Amino acid sequence: MTKPSLQLKLKGKTAVFIDWANVYGWKKSLRKEVDATKLYRYLKTHKEVGTIYFCFGTDKHPKSKKQISQAKRLGYEIITKPVKYIITAQIEGKKIYKRKCDFDMEISIKVHELLNKDIRGFIFFTGDGDFEPLYKMLISLKKQVIVIYAHGHLGKEVWELERGIFKKAIDKLGINLFGITSK
Repeated sequence: MTKPSLQLKLKGKTAVFIDWANVYGWKKSLRKEVDATKLYRYLKTHKEVGTIYFCFGTDKHPKSKKQISQAKRLGYEIITKPVKYIITAQIEGKKIYKRKCDFDMEISIKVHELLNKDIRGFIFFTGDGDFEPLYKMLISLKKQVIVIYAHGHLGKEVWELERGIFKKAIDKLGINLFGITSK
């Protein structure tokens, strides 16, 4: 017996923001990878969902280019910028780099642009606590705010917001949005 999917109760035209680096990073704790195709199709089952923004860094790695290309073909609106490489360590003269590409500002700017349109709701696929001030602002403007996260990946600042926000773990949506299972 399959569990029925949770149909989000949206209050009007809704914009969706997916911070893909965060969502992709959830695979470690979920032990499975969110499938961008399944996610897009699920979101489009909600007639209120308009644009779905896919935020992901551009770099020279073929997987990065392929991910952006596939997301665009699916119908996502792409928000991208170059990935930065930050030195995290130096071992025996060899530099160790970490990829870094945050989209907090880009998402916040796009949300502000959308406030001049008839958008009533916002769905965010990120557990980043840095979005707490944006969520508070949207709540004060009587906008619907939904945050989808993975367990262990929700900032304390967002967790502590009690009013005007709906928070739901991605694996509790009641629908299989997953692809490859990690070991």
